[in-house]
Amino acid sequence: MITVLGFALPAHAVTLEQKLAALSGFSQPTAASAASWRAAWENQAAWADYAFDWSTDLCSSSPDQPLGFDFRMPCRRHDFGYRNYKDVSQFPANKSRIDDSFYYDMKQVCAKYSGVSKSTCNGLAWTYYQAVKEFGNLNVTQEQIQAVQQEAQLSAQNAENAENAETAESVGS
Repeated sequence: MITVLGFALPAHAVTLEQKLAALSGFSQPTAASAASWRAAWENQAAWADYAFDWSTDLCSSSPDQPLGFDFRMPCRRHDFGYRNYKDVSQFPANKSRIDDSFYYDMKQVCAKYSGVSKSTCNGLAWTYYQAVKEFGNLNVTQEQIQAVQQEAQLSAQNAENAENAETAESVGS
């Protein structure tokens, strides 16, 4: 009697070039790229040799479904791009395209709506896109933080001044 022992063969070694090619294919602002990434996301085991980081915090500290518009899948693909390009030290060169793909994906969500709903959705998508363009990098500088604080303080002062002027006007009437 012959006994055959099965041993797991080592995983196929994926080269950096192969991993970068797959990442590029998954991070374009196109329907084909989004569909390709989604198919991979739904069958992550098939991509095990690539050791991709599929983790996500969805839309980070922003709502995942603002006003009912579901941005979860765009946020997943965006996280995938950021995390995996950071893992291979290629993030800065690819950040802009990943952000553009995020905006593309959100606009695809919005395309399912019409009228005011579509306009509202597109406005939210634009806001999310601007946020990742400005703050979605590894290093937020102290100057950037101070600029946002100053802008927020100025906006608050302007709102308070407008409210005070309105109150004074109604008292004088």
